[in-house]
Amino acid sequence: MKAAVKQNIVQTFHDLNEVFSSFSENEINKTPYEGSWTAGQTVQHIILAGSGYPELFAGKTEKTTRNPEEKVKDIEALFLNFDIKMDAPIFLQPEKKEYHKKVLTEKLHKIEFDLLDSAEKYDLTLTCLDFQVPGFDKFTIYEWINFVLIHTKRHTNQLNKILKSIKKL
Repeated sequence: MKAAVKQNIVQTFHDLNEVFSSFSENEINKTPYEGSWTAGQTVQHIILAGSGYPELFAGKTEKTTRNPEEKVKDIEALFLNFDIKMDAPIFLQPEKKEYHKKVLTEKLHKIEFDLLDSAEKYDLTLTCLDFQVPGFDKFTIYEWINFVLIHTKRHTNQLNKILKSIKKL
């Protein structure tokens, strides 16, 4: 379980960094089309949604009485359905400002490191009690890590669309 999770973390962040590195410093702050976030805002949203997990995992947990991977399919069904337009909760909405590629890239590396470290350090089958996603029951550490990765994959797809749109401008 741990090896597969760590491989998934590395692959997901590799794919994200590959797309994000294709943007120039100037392009990360261009709005590709009406109503869209910039690439910088999209990455900042990934950072906001992907931060704080070591603290969550170190918080209150309990032994899980169900399959600790049970909710991953539901998370995938929702977040990898690219036909659904979602609105981020206020606390995960990125600020409208100029973003800097180097700063965002460093923050992404920290999240990847934190997730890899957590996957190694914690019992992935424990259920976290301190926070839950609205509409879902409490997640195990395994499900939380997968939530971050699935959410990141959704926005990596969005970054690809933004990149294509900006290259046409």
